[in-house]
Amino acid sequence: PGPSGNMSKDLQPTVDPTKMGLGRSIAVLTSGGDAQGMNAAVRATVRVGIYTGAKVYFVHEGYQGLVDGGENICLATWESVSMMLQLGGTVIGSARCKDFRTREGRMKAACNLVKLGITNLCVIGGDGSLTGANEFRTEWSGLLVDLVRAGKITEEEAKKSSHLNIVGIVGSIDNDFCGTDMTIGTDSALHRIIEVVDAITTTAQSHQRTFILEVMGRHCGYLALVTALACGADWVFIPEMPPDDGWENHLCRRLSDQRARGSRLNVIIVAEGAMCKDGKPITSDQIKKLVTDRLGFDTRTTVLGHVQRGGTPSAFDRILGSRMGVEAVMALLEATPDTPACVVTLSGNHAIRLPLMECVQVTKEVTAAMAQGRFDDAIKLRGKSFENNWNTYKLLAHINPPDAKSNINVAIMNIGAPCAGMNSAVRAAVRMGIIQGHSMLAVHEGFDGLAQGQIEPLTWTSVSGWTGKGGSMLGTKRTLPGKRLEEISQNIAKFNIHALVIIGGFEAYVGGLELVQAREKYEEMCIPIVVIPATVSNNVPGSDFSIGADTALNTITSTCDRIKQSAAGTKRRVFIVETMGGYCGYLATMAGLAAGADAAYIFEEKFDIKDLEYLWLQNKTRIHCLKNESCNSNYTTDFIFNLYSEEGKGIFDCRKNVLGHMQQGGTPTPFDRNFGTKMGAKAVLWLTDKLKENCRKLKSDSACVLGMRKRALTFQPLAELKEDTDFEHRIPKTQWWLKIRPIMKILAKYDIKLDTFEHADMEHVIKKKSFLGK
Repeated sequence: PGPSGNMSKDLQPTVDPTKMGLGRSIAVLTSGGDAQGMNAAVRATVRVGIYTGAKVYFVHEGYQGLVDGGENICLATWESVSMMLQLGGTVIGSARCKDFRTREGRMKAACNLVKLGITNLCVIGGDGSLTGANEFRTEWSGLLVDLVRAGKITEEEAKKSSHLNIVGIVGSIDNDFCGTDMTIGTDSALHRIIEVVDAITTTAQSHQRTFILEVMGRHCGYLALVTALACGADWVFIPEMPPDDGWENHLCRRLSDQRARGSRLNVIIVAEGAMCKDGKPITSDQIKKLVTDRLGFDTRTTVLGHVQRGGTPSAFDRILGSRMGVEAVMALLEATPDTPACVVTLSGNHAIRLPLMECVQVTKEVTAAMAQGRFDDAIKLRGKSFENNWNTYKLLAHINPPDAKSNINVAIMNIGAPCAGMNSAVRAAVRMGIIQGHSMLAVHEGFDGLAQGQIEPLTWTSVSGWTGKGGSMLGTKRTLPGKRLEEISQNIAKFNIHALVIIGGFEAYVGGLELVQAREKYEEMCIPIVVIPATVSNNVPGSDFSIGADTALNTITSTCDRIKQSAAGTKRRVFIVETMGGYCGYLATMAGLAAGADAAYIFEEKFDIKDLEYLWLQNKTRIHCLKNESCNSNYTTDFIFNLYSEEGKGIFDCRKNVLGHMQQGGTPTPFDRNFGTKMGAKAVLWLTDKLKENCRKLKSDSACVLGMRKRALTFQPLAELKEDTDFEHRIPKTQWWLKIRPIMKILAKYDIKLDTFEHADMEHVIKKKSFLGK
């Protein structure tokens, strides 16, 4: 079994989390290249450390500060990390450090730690920084012997600090660390890149230009690959998969094909580490020369550089950083001299612990595989998520639809409220269908459009440029099909629809269910149906995430940042922010964590007047709480506002903000573009397989929700999900994110116990990736 049992349940039922860290000291440092979200991890490590009763120290300037000691290592307080959540980079500084690479340097560092009684180190950085930390740990006892011999420390001090515990958190915008789906900073870097791509697209279209965009990633093509997927680029160069010989002809042919189809721009994405099969670099200038000389296209290059490391962290990175920081403190306090140094990583939406050196080993194997020209292995070693991105990109990049038609018509529709990313899913579904030889039909205005026959064909070019567009291009409505089944069945027959893709929120699920229940009466409804969850509320049963929620979360978070700035200028003020989500508290909870709110009131967790009172008894200089729109029929936003205004007379004043429909708008975030693209493509591939089975003998598994479950995209029959659905409140009965709520409360200084808290056991990389044995 893993070295860490289930914290408060198996070990000692009596462990009080607020006393776990008594008498222990933890130091936190950021090292190597900076990444947005590192501050969130530092803040969480400090606050959870203090919560457990431990002392927490900042180490300024990374390993250099560890070696130099003195004022570089200083005690952190609860207040010292407030207002840093929304800052990019790392507030405590980072440096590349030569001294730490020498044994004398490491001896100085050990001496500084021993003098302060620090035996727990949390390192936030890339694989180089984490490898350095592990080396420090393995030679720790040897360093202490030398220090005692040199008279720098006493035997007593050495005995007290006999063992060093280390936990790593990966902060790197390249996402180049094996064992985690996402490293801190990757999502924010994608936000910066996509902002630039969107801006360049508008100017390139005006002039019919070709744009070459160079993004970071010396040894890892993740940023380039996801950018290419998210903006529908014509070509991408990544180090893991060099282009075939003769790629120059192929590239020029594809660019001129695109122009001939009426496209006004071409986009080529290049990772800075791109190379040919023989290892020679492929530069953006080289590509520019090729395109200009051969095709005569007006071509421009843009090298993004350090813009990608800058700016405010995205909501995803803040939540990731906060969860990693919490888990890191737990891992440190539970470590023993026998447990290997671990790294806290993310798999799907679960925080897990992996042995540090196993991850570093696999990361090194990728570089080795690339150096030896084993490029298929390199992509496999990068992990499932990278491989899926690559395969989806390859499928959607081929623009030569087959000559043989399948004679299958697939209809696509949007249901419910609009959200960012819907168009991404439509575009991917349409193009994947065309590649399979199907005819794709657009149904406008939801089920009403299906009943009224507002149906027209979609072509390859009719969806170009859709990934970056917010809202719903097809038009969407909340109406359910129940009352118009007769007309709907006639149109399914009239337009000869063989399969249906329904993209939308809770209504899409209920509407799909109504069509399935009508199958006994209407033979026409016996077609495969797939529902793709797309709603800001994230309340569709069968999926942990829905398209559009990430964009809404970022909108709320950036608004809260601005409100907090205003609040910081005026002391003694309470801000109440109301978010969307119906009865589902996902947006309020996650935005509360990302924006550093003092409370998030939601329907799923009952709250009463005592909770409301608790907030202002804490006597903070300003309070900032989020509430979800339907969290309580009596404690409405107005009620809470009136209560605080009345009670706060003479002490503080109160302001309220109802964010409203801005949460459904905006351009989709990289996550929603990418998620929509993968879901749309996967849905159509599944429908194609279902249609190969005998159509009229459909089983119940021919109508499914395609959802993200823990670590994979899975299809679940609509009927089976009925058990797990609260239809009255339009939410699933079990929701994974409720486990994250205690983290938000601890970081906002609530007095709660941690036993309701998600807990990660140590896992192993090798187990999950069997092909490593080859």
